Amino acid sequence: MTATPPRRIARVRPLDATSEGEYHFVANDAPDFGSAAGLVWTVIGSPLPGSPANAGGAPRLGWEPGVTVGQGTFTFLAPSTPANVLGMAHNTGQAGRDLPPQAFHKAATSVVGPGDAIELGPAVGHVEPEAELTVVIGRKVRGLTLENAHTAILGYTIGNDVSARDLQKTDQLWISAKSQDTFTPAGPWIVTGLDAGGLAIGITHNGVDLKPASTADLGWGVDEILVYLTSFMTLHPGDLVLTGFPAECARIVPGDTVTCRIGGVGELTNPVVAGV
Repeated sequence: MTATPPRRIARVRPLDATSEGEYHFVANDAPDFGSAAGLVWTVIGSPLPGSPANAGGAPRLGWEPGVTVGQGTFTFLAPSTPANVLGMAHNTGQAGRDLPPQAFHKAATSVVGPGDAIELGPAVGHVEPEAELTVVIGRKVRGLTLENAHTAILGYTIGNDVSARDLQKTDQLWISAKSQDTFTPAGPWIVTGLDAGGLAIGITHNGVDLKPASTADLGWGVDEILVYLTSFMTLHPGDLVLTGFPAECARIVPGDTVTCRIGGVGELTNPVVAGV
């Protein structure tokens, strides 16, 4: 397989959008994300063909495909509107690999974008963030093999698998612990052509860097995860697959700020507020 240069793809909303539902896809090929070139994006068509939920906004003046737009003219959204959001349980190191692979579902409605607030209800208890390399599925797939699993991947983003630890103890399926509104921040963009091996993973909590780890510390790798998931379900364009969290985390409370970092992808920052 020939490597392709990394490219960033983002789903964004213009600052002067006339509706909350307006969004467009943009792309950037600059290798240095913080450079002047890295701040100028090109409007593109949907990178997720066959997905009505990710078709992109209606054409508007100044946002036609091929037009360039500055990063200061829009807000980053979650990178896709997924039909499915899946995470991997117990996927750390040899201990995780010694267990059969096991997935859990997160509600698609739990997905929020960069800068959106993580809302903690008054009875949610102890909550922790988890920075995870997240696969963005690029096409409809079922029955993948280790040989072709890579063809299902559009690219990678950052997912924060926010988890209510007390609820995990009482809910065997983890649905209440993982699927609360705002419990899956994702973004700020998708990086294509990225080698997922050995990427640094870490969290900064209120300005303090917690102990990092690497994707090499996961029990099951990306291709193996996709083979497992598609052995029993169909994945769709725009679906998000969170691969696991091997690094250090800390309890979050209203007033905190959480930044999740993945090497080669970037940073995802969200404030924490009190919910209802």
